[in-house]
This record gives sequence, structure tokens and C-alpha cells, in this order.
Amino acid sequence: MKADVYVVQECEDPDQVKDAAYQAWCANHLWTGTSKHKGIGVFSTSELTLQAAPMDLSPLELFLPCLVDGDWPLLATWTKQANSPNFQYIGQLWKFLQKHSEFLRHPGAMLVGDLNSNVKWDEWDRWWNHSDVVRELEDLGLQSCYHRHFSERQGQELQPTFYLHRKPEKPYHIDYGFAGAQWAVQHVEVGAVADWLEESDHMPMVFELERIG
Repeated sequence: MKADVYVVQECEDPDQVKDAAYQAWCANHLWTGTSKHKGIGVFSTSELTLQAAPMDLSPLELFLPCLVDGDWPLLATWTKQANSPNFQYIGQLWKFLQKHSEFLRHPGAMLVGDLNSNVKWDEWDRWWNHSDVVRELEDLGLQSCYHRHFSERQGQELQPTFYLHRKPEKPYHIDYGFAGAQWAVQHVEVGAVADWLEESDHMPMVFELERIG
């Protein structure tokens, strides 16, 4: 796959591996993680610059905020349990938004990653459900590229992005890309099971966007 920017979850720290091919591919990158073997990385072509956006993220996991080309904010995410008894997965993103939402209040902002969440798992007595997070993102001007492109509602996705234990009979839609108003969605594609399931339980998602402002 050829892209300008990649967001990859569960990848190794490029600065601590010996694989020359991986290091060459990762020439332009940012990475964070609790283990050198499995974190989240943002990678781009040499034509773009990646600059980490400093902010206090502890004890949240895992978020990698950065500026692409010194211009538009990108929040790469891989929400985890983070040893939290209550605010796991989508709760981690909800907590991020309570403290750092201004980072995404930009017409060119993006949020991309594995949220480990879906509207289907909303709980009626919880105020930080998936639906609540989607509403907060919409208040910031960000909408899901997949749902805009395919005119599908949250929780009614027809294309899974994840197969539990790599089993086709256990499909879920838990990976997302949200973009601000300056981005026109030209095309969205979810990788096919036949092409990717042997490689990963997550299917790659491709967002083709055009800057319009």
C-alpha cells in the first residue's frame, strides 16, 4: 500500500529493532508504547514532516498526538485497558477529550486508529459511551470518514475491520478515521479478508482525502 501517512498499531519501536528493511521503511516516523515490541507509530513519506505535540498523557494509553507538515493536527490512537477499572478503551479517549480536546479543534484535524469500540457496546447508564465520544468529536468538527463515505450509521457498519482470533465468523468494526471540515472524503477502502487475514486480525483502512480549505 502506498500512502502519505500511515498509522500503525501494535508495531515495534523502529529505533530498537535490527531489521534493516523495517528501519528503512520507518525513516520518517514517530512512535510511542509501553513496550518496545508493541506500540503505536505514525509514519510518513519524506515529503512530509512529523512533529510530536507535547502534552501530559499519563496514565492514558495509547495516544500519539502530532503535527503533520507543521500544519494539521493528527491524533493517532490505540485505546487500551490502561489498568483502569472503569475507563477502558473508549473511556480512555473520552478522558483524553476532557483534557486535550483543543488539540483537535482545528478544521484540518484528524483522529485515526484502533478504538476497540463500537456503538453496539454502549451501556445505558454510562456517560462516556462510544456514542458520547462520537458526539464530542462532532462538536469539535470531526466526522467519521467511513460513515460519511458509505452513508452508514454508527453501529450499523457493513464492513468489519477486525476479526477476533482471525476467525471470519467473529467480525467487528472497531477501527476509525475522523477528519475535520477541511477534508473532503474522496474514497474509503477496508482491506479484504482474503488479502490480509493471514497477516493480521485487523484489516487496513485507507482514507483518500482532499484538502479543500
